[in-house]
Amino acid sequence: MSTSKEKLGYLKVVNFFLAFANSKGDFLTNLKLQKLVYYAQAWYLANYNKPLFNDDFEAWIHGPVMGKLYRSLKSKGFYLSTPIKSSIKIDKIKEALDEIDAELFSFLEKVAKVYFPYTAYELELMTHQETPWIKARKNLKPTDRCTNIITKSSIRDFYGKRI
Repeated sequence: MSTSKEKLGYLKVVNFFLAFANSKGDFLTNLKLQKLVYYAQAWYLANYNKPLFNDDFEAWIHGPVMGKLYRSLKSKGFYLSTPIKSSIKIDKIKEALDEIDAELFSFLEKVAKVYFPYTAYELELMTHQETPWIKARKNLKPTDRCTNIITKSSIRDFYGKRI
């Protein structure tokens, strides 16, 4: 399976970041994981002009959030600031990573190395300064609830200019 040529399910990307955190002896929160997955999608769109996975991000108060991922983690008790103790069995993570080819693994590793050192709050603030989130919110106050989709084209165009 050549995943760099085909769209990858977002859970494979999630599992990559959980495995990366585990390898560093660190943990992720729902909020930080959301931002890592968002930045992976953003830079993939910018570099390859196609999405890494089909799911969309919404312009929530705390920055880009994939509702499906948030709800999945929330149902397990992982709210925005709760540390995610990887409930995913290591063999499932390995299985997911085995489905990621070397090129894509390298890409995700680069994203992780750039963004992992930032706190969840720092990543949130970064996304609040970026056009895709701002544009999707359509002049709402930063504290107003919003579920507007952040379009893949706005993400691709914004990050593509930064390559």
